Amino acid sequence: MSAPGKGFLASDESAGPWLRAGHVDAKKIEDTAENRAAYRAMLYKTPGLSEYVSGAAPRVILHKETLFQCDATGAKMVDLITGNGMIPGIKLDKGYDKKLGLPGTAVGPLGHQETWCKGIDDLEQRCADAYAAGARFAKWRNVLQIDPASGIPSDLAISVCVRNLAEYAAICQRQGLVPIVEPEIVPNGTHGIEVCAAVTEKVLVEQFAALKLHNVYLEGAVLKPNMVKNGIDGPKASPAEVADLTVAVLKRTVPSAMPGIFFLSGETALDEDNEETATINLNAMHARHKNLPWALSFSFGKALQKTCIVTWMGKTANEPAAQKALLDRAKANFVAASVGTYVPGSCASVGAKGNTAMQGGAY
Repeated sequence: MSAPGKGFLASDESAGPWLRAGHVDAKKIEDTAENRAAYRAMLYKTPGLSEYVSGAAPRVILHKETLFQCDATGAKMVDLITGNGMIPGIKLDKGYDKKLGLPGTAVGPLGHQETWCKGIDDLEQRCADAYAAGARFAKWRNVLQIDPASGIPSDLAISVCVRNLAEYAAICQRQGLVPIVEPEIVPNGTHGIEVCAAVTEKVLVEQFAALKLHNVYLEGAVLKPNMVKNGIDGPKASPAEVADLTVAVLKRTVPSAMPGIFFLSGETALDEDNEETATINLNAMHARHKNLPWALSFSFGKALQKTCIVTWMGKTANEPAAQKALLDRAKANFVAASVGTYVPGSCASVGAKGNTAMQGGAY
């Protein structure tokens, strides 16, 4: 799961990924079950994708709908994935209720109180069902916000989120699934990169304490954290600063027993190319830091798929070009995460032109 350079394709949205792509053309695609199935089938059948999306066993993160979904020919998505040399996993959290926050917590930059993801109550059975359907790993995401003026993230929110993730991880391992632990600190806000570094360090210290408390086997789990970055509306940090502070925080907090760290790409400002930004930041880590105790790679969703989506636009005739866009970006991230020699701009993308605020499609 942690072979050098190879990462995860995150395709675990319940709605069409074009709703979260943040592009003026992408949001024109109708969000229907048929379109979602057609797009996913196109992704999973991409020739050569398994060369870049993880080690001997490439990984694709799915939503529950996808795990049990078929394409237009009746072929199961799981079979398309395994037939292309990859292994499916499943997103198991049920998302969070923006209206049901933690008592006494403030409203953060996302416009709601601090909260946590639901789904623990029936997780044991859902893990068993997912394993029976072919999943071999799982993902659970909790969201933390930053607003120093409001005391966010609060100690309460951090404690609830890390324990929730640890309980999920323990249940997954009991049911034979490898857990991806994702404590995401979102970049919304005006804070500088130093604030994100301090918050990320605090959260990861508590996360690994919670994993230990719940007897989670670290060698059988992986971490999916945010990169240490400035707030979207804060002072812009360079890729070198992102790389150096991210690696410094990880060295202080993540035990060497954890085999792999797979970064989420995170939101970017509307004037940024999120695909290029994610690849360049990952590349800087490997160009500047060698001989790290864990594999550092990617678990990207729209930072792998944005150009692919805009190329596809719901048309069968566009599938080969869309698959090439996906494969090219996956290869770029493989180069960044293995040898750190990616040349900025060498992988074609739609760029920042056409960027728009992300639609609120279900996560």
